[in-house]
Amino acid sequence: MLDYDMPLYRPPSEGNNLIIQATLGCSFNQCSFCSMYKDKTYQQRPLESVFADIDRAASGWPGATRVFLADGDALALPSRQLLRILQYLGDAFPHLTRVSCYATPANIRRKTIAELEQLREHRLTLLYFGIESGSDLILKKITKGATSRTIRDSMQKVRDAGVKLSSTVVLGLGGAVYWREHIDGTIALLNTAPSTYVSTLQLYLEPGVRQEFARKFGEPFKKQDDRGILSELERLISKLNPPSPVIFRSNHASNALALAGNLPRDRDRLLADIHRVQSGEKGIRPAFLRGL
Repeated sequence: MLDYDMPLYRPPSEGNNLIIQATLGCSFNQCSFCSMYKDKTYQQRPLESVFADIDRAASGWPGATRVFLADGDALALPSRQLLRILQYLGDAFPHLTRVSCYATPANIRRKTIAELEQLREHRLTLLYFGIESGSDLILKKITKGATSRTIRDSMQKVRDAGVKLSSTVVLGLGGAVYWREHIDGTIALLNTAPSTYVSTLQLYLEPGVRQEFARKFGEPFKKQDDRGILSELERLISKLNPPSPVIFRSNHASNALALAGNLPRDRDRLLADIHRVQSGEKGIRPAFLRGL
């Protein structure tokens, strides 16, 4: 239906929704673990091109109800430009209920609460936000371009604007040496910053970024095995007490163990699932079935 500029990425929950590329690449594109947009130069697509894609999509799928704006962080667009896209989507799809996109700490900080509220009023009601880690040490080692404080402030701003936030944590990011630093910092962040959803990915370094990751990490990186990953997951779930209940997921294809529940309500059930795997009673997803 649409001729996308590949590669194209979207969150698991957007798999059945319409995708419109408002931007290409990622405006930051320096996170050492991420290979998603290394071969793309960030650019804002001309509005005429975006509108043409919307028209083509509407002719083939007029009943679409949800739209994901790609690529890496459409929220980097100036608010006026993003608002025009949202208005055009609303006109093209009469049954539209939700628009979502990726977001970085930097482009959230550049938006005022009033701007985020206006975007929300035009159906941009969900942002996918890569926390990665709550540890300042790990954030520096992966060149996140943010600190735990700026991440927390960004999350609070989104909540104050009434926009839902889906926050992602990368298990294994501290390796076998810094895993407690990584997880405990993440717990401290999530226990003070509001999020609607919290999900995990499991670290997978594609060949093209391994050298960069090792160089930026600053010391030999000892990768976590699956048992170590399960320990991280267990510690995260056991100590997570967010300011308001969150929907927790580890359903991304990279994860060794898929979990789903609400925290803190389902804590005991989720921990029991992990313990069954740790005891050998239940298996994990085979490595060859995992991916980005």
